[in-house]
Parts: sequence; C-alpha cells; structure tokens
Amino acid sequence: MSAEVHIRPITAADTYALRHQVLWPQESPSYVRLLNDHEGQHFGAFDSSHLVSVISLFTEGNTARFRKFATRPDQQRKGIGSKLLRHVLVVAREQGAKHIWCDARAENRAFYRAFGLEPESGITYRGTMPYLRMGKDL
Repeated sequence: MSAEVHIRPITAADTYALRHQVLWPQESPSYVRLLNDHEGQHFGAFDSSHLVSVISLFTEGNTARFRKFATRPDQQRKGIGSKLLRHVLVVAREQGAKHIWCDARAENRAFYRAFGLEPESGITYRGTMPYLRMGKDL
C-alpha cells in the first residue's frame, strides 16, 4: 500500500462516479445513488490527490451499516480498501454503534471475514448478483 493514502470525509456526490464504475457500470449512473445518502457519512481514500476508494456509513441508534464500498480495480489488493474499512469500523464504534453490518457480494465473503464479519443471512439476489448480510459486534 502506498504510504501516501489518506482518508477523509467526502460528500455523497463525490462517491457516485466510483460507485458507478466499480459496482454497477452496466446500470445508469443514478442507480448508485441512495435515497438516504444525505443521512450518511461518506469517506474517501485518496492516493495523492486521486480518489481511489469510497464507502458510506449509516448509523442509527447502536447499529451501523456500511454501503456502496468501492475501490478502483487498478487499486485493489493494495490494502487501500482495507484501510478504509478499518477507518469506518473505528468511526462507527466511536459513534456508539454496538453492531455493524453490510450487504456483501457473496464473492467478497472472505474479504469481510478477515475483518471479523460473519454471515447473518442466507444468499439473496439483486438481479443475478448473489449477496448476503454480514455483520459483527463492535
């Protein structure tokens, strides 16, 4: 991982291009916007001045959920997404969350397990994409 990676808050709108490019490129750009984006906290990982990874955190009471976690394909497997996820886990805990969860693409299950998240549901589908809810206590 580059020593120059910095994480900082960004706006929901700042996440849209990367969400679209990585998660749902076959859909229209509006597909990656969430109705409650204005309620979330959005974070970006920057390598120098380039946004390379994004994640959105939504906390309600003592439960937090992260969504729309995306890292540019050419920057994956460099530890950048891991650094960003660790940051969000800390932020959620500092804000009083006792549990955090996400809807994970089934193919990414091992990645999330490395952070202590475990399946909390069976497989569901969005179109042809298999997902499962994964979470952990903080």
